[in-house]
Amino acid sequence: MERLSDWYDHPEYYEAIFGTDTVKEVDFLEEVNRRYGTGGKLLLEPACGAGRLVAEAASRGYRMVGYDLSEKMLAHAHERLTPGQRRKVRLYPARMEEFFRPELEGEVDLAFNLVSTFRYLDSEKAALAHLQGTRRLLKPEGLYVLGFHLTDYDREKPEHERWVERLGKDTVVCNTHEGLPDARRRRSAMRNRLRITGPAGKDLLIETHWYFRTYDLAQARRLFRRAGFEVRAVYDFDYRVDEPRKRGELRLDSIFVLTPGPHARTGRVRARSPRPAGSGHRSRDPR
Repeated sequence: MERLSDWYDHPEYYEAIFGTDTVKEVDFLEEVNRRYGTGGKLLLEPACGAGRLVAEAASRGYRMVGYDLSEKMLAHAHERLTPGQRRKVRLYPARMEEFFRPELEGEVDLAFNLVSTFRYLDSEKAALAHLQGTRRLLKPEGLYVLGFHLTDYDREKPEHERWVERLGKDTVVCNTHEGLPDARRRRSAMRNRLRITGPAGKDLLIETHWYFRTYDLAQARRLFRRAGFEVRAVYDFDYRVDEPRKRGELRLDSIFVLTPGPHARTGRVRARSPRPAGSGHRSRDPR
């Protein structure tokens, strides 16, 4: 068995597991944009990874901007685009807390990050910088659709999720473990193992370790308010746009539909309760 590290260096195996809901996710984003936002055609994906959502949105006529820290993911994202799609797409290397393009300020209709990459931002300062920077790029009626796994600080057992998919003749098995949350340090240890087996004795193990920042619902809401966002609605990871979360309904996987607050431009955030909030279906991988 060959052992490797960092699954983001292997976009094809990463996407074999986490690229299965692409059409459903873009369907969801289109309808959320229509119902809550401008319905416009300029979209932004922070941490776009291997570009599956970028390519799907571009194929539907959207102008796409994406950025990611991984050069290998960005190269994969660029290669998958058709010549026609490349005319609609701009991709940049950047960190989530640092990305800014002057020509995009106040121009983006919809930004989205659906699969917990937000939790890689390991401090309140970094998370706030990302949210404020993204808000700065949105139109006043624009949206940031942000999905991530909330934390149950009372849980007593580590979490484990397993998926199995096919990639050509190969079988890809993914096991993700999240350790117990450290409430004081606001983080939990993560481990992912991708096992790839196939013809001619192919046997690879890609193991990745990192930490995720933790948020319960109250912590997430406070951060959104500090960043100048209001919560318009919350959905589960089932992507059923007709079934927003009811107020007081608490599940951990959550997709927050955020809009700039009325005083966002002046840095003053109105202190009032957001509209319906809650949490979602199952935890997904961070990109």
